[in-house]
Amino acid sequence: MLHLQHDRDFYAWANDSAAHLRAGRWAEVDVDQVAEELEDMGKQQKHALAGHLKILMLHLLKWRYQPALRGVSWRLSIDNARDEIAELLEDSPSLATKLPEIAARRYPAARSRASLETGLALETFPVECPFTREQLVDQDFLPDESASGQA
Repeated sequence: MLHLQHDRDFYAWANDSAAHLRAGRWAEVDVDQVAEELEDMGKQQKHALAGHLKILMLHLLKWRYQPALRGVSWRLSIDNARDEIAELLEDSPSLATKLPEIAARRYPAARSRASLETGLALETFPVECPFTREQLVDQDFLPDESASGQA
């Protein structure tokens, strides 16, 4: 019954499950489903971090390799991505340890997208992420077009 309710109305199921847990009515809780949902919530946080990192790295690459086209839009995209990353890390500090791994995993997609958006050859951009963890989260960091490699 609880599993069917989960499939029919997630919001109602979540509220009912929370009420049962608070009241100590363990037998009325679909423990496996609650555990699965909790794991999914963690995955969603990690996925959101990955998405914001990709956007951030994309715009940092564009900023570095197309200085003549720098504008408010790119700066706002960089700032917005950093704000979202900061909020995610504030809400889930344990994700901070995953940031370098996630950045390394998402960098190839950011690199490919930067090539596509700028029209520059893929080889223009470093194969590995040129930005350190500190640079990625530093609200004031903007790459200089003459910089090369990781700082």
